[in-house]
Amino acid sequence: MLRRPEGATVAQVAEVTGWQTHTVRGFFAGLKKNGIEVGVLGRARQVGPDKAGAQGSYTIYRPAEAG
Repeated sequence: MLRRPEGATVAQVAEVTGWQTHTVRGFFAGLKKNGIEVGVLGRARQVGPDKAGAQGSYTIYRPAEAG
């Protein structure tokens, strides 16, 4: 999923793998620790009336290009 041109969100990876979202984020941290950089393709932040993060905010991740 992460190698797709459009990347993947934490929620998408969690849904496919059956993992909790905190486990997916930990997996990304483990990839970075092992030298595989996972970059951010885009962010969509939806903010509630009190400037707090709202349900529906997400970040799209994809492995960084080797170069």
